[in-house]
Amino acid sequence: MNMKKKLYSFFLIVLALVTSPFLIRYLLINKKVSFLNSIYFNFPGIINKNKTCSRLDALLNQTLDNSFSVSIVNKNGTIISSYNDKVPRLPASNQKLISSAYVLSKYKLNNNLKTSLLKKNKNNYYLLGQGDPDLNYENIIDLISSVKENKIINFNIVEIDSKLQWPKGWSNTDKLYEYGSPITSLAIESNHSKYEDIYTLKNFIKNYLKNKFLNSNVNINFVDSRNKFYLKNSIEINKIYSNPILSLLTLINSESHNFTAESLFKNASNTWNNNDYIKLKSWLKNKGLPVTNTYFADASGLSRKNKITTKLVALFLDKMRYSNDFKAYQSTLSIMGVRGTLAKRFINSEISGKFFGKTGTLSDVFALSGFLYINDEPIIISIIQNSTNIDKEKAFKLLLDIYYTKPCK
Repeated sequence: MNMKKKLYSFFLIVLALVTSPFLIRYLLINKKVSFLNSIYFNFPGIINKNKTCSRLDALLNQTLDNSFSVSIVNKNGTIISSYNDKVPRLPASNQKLISSAYVLSKYKLNNNLKTSLLKKNKNNYYLLGQGDPDLNYENIIDLISSVKENKIINFNIVEIDSKLQWPKGWSNTDKLYEYGSPITSLAIESNHSKYEDIYTLKNFIKNYLKNKFLNSNVNINFVDSRNKFYLKNSIEINKIYSNPILSLLTLINSESHNFTAESLFKNASNTWNNNDYIKLKSWLKNKGLPVTNTYFADASGLSRKNKITTKLVALFLDKMRYSNDFKAYQSTLSIMGVRGTLAKRFINSEISGKFFGKTGTLSDVFALSGFLYINDEPIIISIIQNSTNIDKEKAFKLLLDIYYTKPCK
């Protein structure tokens, strides 16, 4: 009798070992257990296999040249078609898909960035920011209204080294435009105007305080944000908050706002005082995603030093579907024919409102990646072209052709 029980127990153990991988895969694919989804999202590996879809392969081979890379992943996380998908490419703003997700992993949706005024002793003040992209002069006035009259007023602006205002690989031409504005922890409306930079802010505060306190000696200086030993024993006397993180992430992905992408990443990764984006690559690597031969030089995608693959983007987007914050993440994306950088595309077509994604545009670069819903089921598509002859229309037409291609099971 004991022998029968042992054999039966042994049989159950073997059965569990044999079937558990299939059961786990089934539960994951169908998202049946929320805690299992969360474990998988943070698990250092991916459950993925290739399954050729001849119809899609034929479409890609007939449509594209070698300047394109494409990866297509079905709802089961299976790569069903690809074209040059392991070739490292410049992603442009498709980089934001990854950096915004990193930020989301570090914050709660209702968190905010904070700009503070601190006071030490009777006459020493410190203005400290986190790169709020919407900070304006009215906010500054509200903050410094807490400064009290004194014979001597020492006002200090805590800021990063000027050498760190632009990530590596941003061209000198880009730096002349609003989209390439310097990344500083205190910025009036994202430094969008070259006439209103951090030095303009300094002069504004100085003039305001001098006009308010006519009999005071006002000293205003920049202090290094790296070692904040001088803030010891200081007291926060005023503060303002940014819009919620979810709203800022929507600004990043839907409107492709470079300053917000950089400032949020620097806060989330605690890297205001360096331009090293290794934490972003390590975060992906720890999830088991293919980061070989990739390079991350910024969070926004404006750098010409970035290199990623469509395979990485597609598998990353698939893994994001298992995040507890996926619905919020997807809500930040542009929507075809509806919102953001995709608002004017396919407005009256069948895919209007059915593609949630991100464009990416630089000279000699175009990228288009996201979630295409067919019969309410998502297909993940990543398209990147690097060429002196960019063909955006071909990329958009490919998206439409994929939608109308008979699905492969």
